[in-house]
Amino acid sequence: MVGGVFLSEGVQKFLYPDAVGTARFAKIGIPFPEGTAPFVGVIEIVCGILLLAGLLTRLSAVPLIIDMLVAILSTKIPILLGYGFWGFSPRTTAYGGFWGMAHEARTDFCMLLGALFLLIVGAGAWSLDARLQGR
Repeated sequence: MVGGVFLSEGVQKFLYPDAVGTARFAKIGIPFPEGTAPFVGVIEIVCGILLLAGLLTRLSAVPLIIDMLVAILSTKIPILLGYGFWGFSPRTTAYGGFWGMAHEARTDFCMLLGALFLLIVGAGAWSLDARLQGR
């Protein structure tokens, strides 16, 4: 599940650059959006595929954890605070504060926790990691 969501999000950064790719990164305030958006998209695609295959699971989880931490810091903390934070612009939402941030961050928190779980526990018995280790 975690790998599939990251794979989908990475592909969408290229299919819809104005909504979730380069233009979105620029609007948020991510530095050098012309380079960072495609870079993040490729990381999400490659690591998502590796997670789905159960190959290099723990290693693949690390960049995705960083990805989610940056997403929360750059898009959800400004909603919580109600103003820009470290140069990141807050998104207009129906309501701000804790509940607005909690609503907007629900998927980000789930993906972060899923990637942390995979980092700690590793791949399952049916994974390529398990086969390569002879489990």
